Amino acid sequence: MATAITTTETRSRKANGGANGVLKTKVVEYPDIQTIRDAIPAHCFEPTILHSMAYVFRDLIMAGALGWVAFTYIPQINDSIVRGLAWALYGYLQGLVLTGVWILAHEAGHGAFSKHQNFNDVVGWVLHSALMVPYFSWKFSHHRHHRFTGHMEKDMAFVPATKEDRQKRRLADLYLDRELFEDVPLVQLVKLIFHQLAGWQMYLLFNATAGPASKQREGGWLRVSHFEPTSAVFRPSEAVYIFITDVGLAIVGYCLYLASTMVGWKMVFLMYGQAYFWVHHWLVAITYLHHTHPDVPHFDAENWTFVKGALATVDRDFGFVGRHLFHGIIDTHVVHHLFPRIPFYKAEEATEAIKPVVGDLYHQEKGSFLGSLWKTFTTCKYVEADPTVPGTLKWAESK
Repeated sequence: MATAITTTETRSRKANGGANGVLKTKVVEYPDIQTIRDAIPAHCFEPTILHSMAYVFRDLIMAGALGWVAFTYIPQINDSIVRGLAWALYGYLQGLVLTGVWILAHEAGHGAFSKHQNFNDVVGWVLHSALMVPYFSWKFSHHRHHRFTGHMEKDMAFVPATKEDRQKRRLADLYLDRELFEDVPLVQLVKLIFHQLAGWQMYLLFNATAGPASKQREGGWLRVSHFEPTSAVFRPSEAVYIFITDVGLAIVGYCLYLASTMVGWKMVFLMYGQAYFWVHHWLVAITYLHHTHPDVPHFDAENWTFVKGALATVDRDFGFVGRHLFHGIIDTHVVHHLFPRIPFYKAEEATEAIKPVVGDLYHQEKGSFLGSLWKTFTTCKYVEADPTVPGTLKWAESK
């Protein structure tokens, strides 16, 4: 996979055997956004309500069928071990299906679900609220992530630590030098589990992994919640939508409470809670791996451009699940970052169309998705200035 080289900058490489470290240079230009767009067939930008809603009904039918089977038959299993395994399997499968529902609401948030914004927002609000996801809050911050992908200061998600950050002592490391223990496999496993189970909640509550200049107004670390209408994450004009978001979550929370009075909290957790954690495990893993790879650069404020950031993403492969249950979000993320209004069912065609235009700037990785999660998490620790490309930061090589 090729490493991106900026439009007006020069990537320098030492000549093999060059006298006194003489450097050779290579220049590769980024295409402009209109050139990339012109390569994509016009119909790829045309979502239809019928097509999009068909996937909503399909996924909800699958989720309902799984839930009915689990609720009806698993409690009848006498052996406690087998019954526990059956519940675990249900949670995993339902998590896969509901991740697809999450992604359909994601489509609505981008305007890729239909041509009608109000319809998109109703669908997105209903589906995300049902999954206890703050729809409008996520929509606003996610749009800014797309607007500033790869920007070290303004990106809203998975902005990497820098070499200077490594010198700071943190509570998460018990204020110890992290290099003393961070490569211990057990420590890395515990950190990865926390990353997957709590990463989404930390983002919603504390704007975790966002850039230092990503806030829309002044506010301390306690004023960056995705649930507070006056949060520093949002503009004043967005406050009413954050309130509507909270209303949706309150309605679903009350429904879960009513369910618990009828079947008990244990059953509610088994039927709903398991899937909730699986869904957000997948969403954290997917987003993290789209934006974290040894070949994917980040950019400082002076050298960042939209196209550079959008192309600093990675298409990955998750087989049948990725293509059919996750609606291709893993496989076609690069074109999605360039043109988020392309509906997912036309993203594969659009991806093939842009490959000749972007050439080696297109990033793709095959292989085990979960294996890539472990490898990436344990090797991509922080970024440092790339001396061969001013304004670009690359992942530090593992020692």
